[in-house]
Parts: sequence; structure tokens; C-alpha cells
Amino acid sequence: MTETTWDLTPLFPGLESPEFQRAWEGLKGRIGRLKELLEKQALLLEVLEALDALLEEATPLQAYLYARYSADTRDEAALAKLSELEVLLLDFRRLTPRLTRYLALQDPEEAGPYRLLVEEAKEEALHLMPEGEEVLAAELSLSGRQAWNKLHESLTSQITALLDGEEMPITKVRNLYFHPEEAVRRRAYEAELKAWEAHEVPLAFALNGVKGEASVLNRRRGYRDDLEPTLLKNRIPRKVLAAMQEAVRESLPLFWRYFLLKAKALGKERLDWWDLFAPIGRGRRWTLEEARSFLVEKLAPFLPRAAEVAERAFRERWMDLLPRQGKVGGAYCMPQGQGKSLILANYEESFESVSTLAHELGHAYHNLALARVPASLRDVPMTLAETASIMNETLVVEAALKEASPEEGLLILDAYLQGAAQVVVDIHSRFLFESWVFARRKARELSPREFRELMVRAQDEAYGEALATRHPYMWAVKGHYYGADFYNYPYTFGLLFGLAVYQEAKEDPAFAEGYEALLAESGMHRAKELALRFGFDLESPAFWRKALKVLEEKVEELTRRLPAP
Repeated sequence: MTETTWDLTPLFPGLESPEFQRAWEGLKGRIGRLKELLEKQALLLEVLEALDALLEEATPLQAYLYARYSADTRDEAALAKLSELEVLLLDFRRLTPRLTRYLALQDPEEAGPYRLLVEEAKEEALHLMPEGEEVLAAELSLSGRQAWNKLHESLTSQITALLDGEEMPITKVRNLYFHPEEAVRRRAYEAELKAWEAHEVPLAFALNGVKGEASVLNRRRGYRDDLEPTLLKNRIPRKVLAAMQEAVRESLPLFWRYFLLKAKALGKERLDWWDLFAPIGRGRRWTLEEARSFLVEKLAPFLPRAAEVAERAFRERWMDLLPRQGKVGGAYCMPQGQGKSLILANYEESFESVSTLAHELGHAYHNLALARVPASLRDVPMTLAETASIMNETLVVEAALKEASPEEGLLILDAYLQGAAQVVVDIHSRFLFESWVFARRKARELSPREFRELMVRAQDEAYGEALATRHPYMWAVKGHYYGADFYNYPYTFGLLFGLAVYQEAKEDPAFAEGYEALLAESGMHRAKELALRFGFDLESPAFWRKALKVLEEKVEELTRRLPAP
């Protein structure tokens, strides 16, 4: 029997345990040690070893506390201790400007595997405010951006919606979008919008606070716009993003065609918002036991190590799997140290949930691969962080399509395409929305009405006439807007780059052998340079079009599988 909640005791028996206290004091000592080495301008490798040790100590503490909090946002003890950890790590963040300036003065040739850290520090140093201002910005972020983000997480995890006379957690209401009956989906959509409307004012203040703070700091640091620091963080030049966006815009009619195909399968002229995740075809319910055996079995022939990670995640209870009130929505995977991960999901008995698990287990495999490199080289940019998850997802879908019945194959193919449409089409709308919010936020705060209008306008551009209705509160739904800036386009990059890697692995059996090395080194190179090592030119729209060709083939397959009208 598969356990549905994670077991955190291997990390720490509890907040008051000697193990937790030792780790806490150990982290304090590691921060003090790094500060001492920077003050005396110690040798480069000595400083980097101290940085690695600090990060190793912090990882299980952060994982344990955030896991407890995100599984139950009403866990006051975990929330209080998480806040204390943020204050403790503030001591480390105060050192960051000094560390950056120290690294910027080093010779990259003497940094060995840490070369990229030195090169990036030289670039970042050009945008640093005076050290006192950087320290102040770090301190104020606890009561600024991080506080607004916590407000969003806490508030949205506890929102309920009235549906058919029953108060339901918002995550359960949103999961009803996968229901086969349109009447149920539509009532869920209407109930959800009412729930968001009731909470739009505090959420609008939160979004204004987050983007306002970011915009001020970006100007003070001399960035040309609010996008530039995210490009540096994601390790791609602007030309790469422009090439990808060009290909995305060209691909929108392909996805509109998919939406129209799906609408016809549902007996409609056009889809409504509540139809985006509606199943077409007929498939069985996927119990957790079935999902577990399916994932391990289908990953094993091509990526045995990924299959081992999946089985281990179930066996050792790395996962909290089912939705409930007080638990944050969506899904994530985070490292807990020693190559292990923690995965949060909100599993429903659908193939979409199986696919989501495959995705998050791909991240877990990536974390295992990264364990072979020093801790400071495990900070993978979002652009490359989706590689293993996309590979896992695609392998599972391809394997399922080969043996599914015609009706179940239709269901699985649609689930895959709807996921791709989210990452290409919906994320394009999110990118447009955030770009416009940043542009306007420079002048003043925006009202809930303005956020709604910008969201609808962005959806108009992305979905076109293929969708009859919009979701004006997606800015409230998506926590990404509150925790980071432009936490959207890297997902599109990740999907398309992952599909390109999958294609290469399919065509060249030897490629799969070096796959884990690619994952392990993904924190050691800029995306463009890593891609070039495998013959990919990220600055060419042709590369992105080639990756989108995989999705075009899936739309063609859907056309063939759909019964004639």
C-alpha cells in the first residue's frame, strides 16, 4: 500500500530534537566561518569550500521547515521556525555582496570547476549597490517581498469556494476542471472566480508590493529593464529569449488548431476556459498504486536510474501526494540533501496527475545527479532545471501511447497536449501580463480591476479566437508572480530544450549514456554553452522550431485518433 504523506523523520525527528538543534547551530557556525574567511581575504578554494559546507548544512533545514509549512500552512511552529531560519540566513545574505565582490576579483583560470561562479560574479558586481544598501535591501526583503509572498501562500492555501452547497478547498475546486461533465466544470469555474473575487484586494496589494520592490531595486542596480536580471539569473542572453519567443508566436496557430480539435471532440464550436483540462476519450482511473508501478516500469528501459529514483521516492516516502485544506496547491520538488528530494503533489486519479508525478520525479532524478558536484554548483537556472522532468514526462507518454486502447490513447495524448499548451500558450500570456505589470508599476500601484484587465488582454493575445472565455484571476492563482520575477518563460525554454534533448537521445543511443552527466553539469555552464556542447544553437529560431515540431506531430496524431464527425 502506497503511503500518501511524506516521512520527514529521516531529516529531523522534530523541531526540539537534538539533531535539529545541532544542524541549526552548525549553520550558524558555517556562516561565521565564511564571514571570517572573506574578512581575511583567504584563498579562493578555501572560501568556496566554506560556501559549499554552508549550503550543505542549510539544505535539510530549509527542506524540513518548508515541507512542514507547505503541507499544512496552519502549522504555527513550523512557520515560526521558518521565519527564524530566514532571519538566520539573512546573516548569509548580508555576506553576499562581499562574496560577489571577492569572487569578481579572482582569476577564472584558477577557479577550476567553479569558473562560472567567478565569471558571473564579475558581471553581477557591475550591478551591485554599495554594500550597506545591499545589506539593507536584504534585511527589508523579509518584511517586503518575502512577507507578501507568504501572505499569498497562506491566504490562497486556506481559501474555500462554495460549490453545490459545500465549502471546498480551492485546490479541490480547481481539480474539478478535469471532470468529464461540463456542468461540473462550469460550476467549478464560476465558484472559483467568486472565491478569488472575495480575496482580490489583499492579493492585489501583495502583487503590487512584490513588483514595486523589484522594480525599485532593479533601477537602483542599473539594469536596463526588469527582465535583464532574470536573463542573467537564467544564464541566457536576450537574443536566445527573442529567438524562442519568435518561434512561440509562430506556433500559436498550431495550438489554436489543437483547441478547436478538442472543442469538436467535446461537441462544441469553441472551448471555454473550464474545458481546457476536460478529458476527451475514455480512460481508466489511475490509482496511486497503478501510477507507481506504471512510472517505474516505463522509465526503466530507457533511464534505469530515473526509475530507481521513482521507486525510492515512493518506498522512502519522499512525497506528500493528496490535496487537503491548509496544503498549498500545485506541485513541487525540492532537494533535502544527499541526493534525496521532497515532492509535494495534489494527486487526482487522472493521467494528468500521473504525468505531473513523472515530471516531479524527473526533478528528483536531476537532484540525484547534481549530488556528485559541489553544493554551490547545484544552483541550476530554471532554463535548464526542467530538462529531466520533460524527459521523464515525454518517455511516460510515449510508452503509454504505444499500448493504450484507442480511447485511452486519445485521453493520454490530449493530456500531453494540454500540458504543452499550458507551457507554451498560457505561459506566453503570463509573460505578457508580467511585462505589462512591470511597465505600469513604475508609475503607481495597480487596482484589482487593472490586474484583471491586463490578464484578460494577455489571454486574448495568447489564446486568440480559439477560446471563448477567459480567467481574469490567473494573476491571483499563480504563486509564481509573488515569489519571483518572470518565473514563466524559463518553463517554455525548459519544455522545448527538454524535447530537443529527448529527440537527440532517441536518435543517438550513446546520448542517453551521457544524459546524467549533462544533468550533473547543468549548474556549471551557461545554457548557451551547455547546449553548444551537444550541437544546439539556442540563438537560432530554427532550433526552437525543431523542438516545436515534436508537438506538431502530436497534434497530427490527435487529428488521426479523433473519430470522424
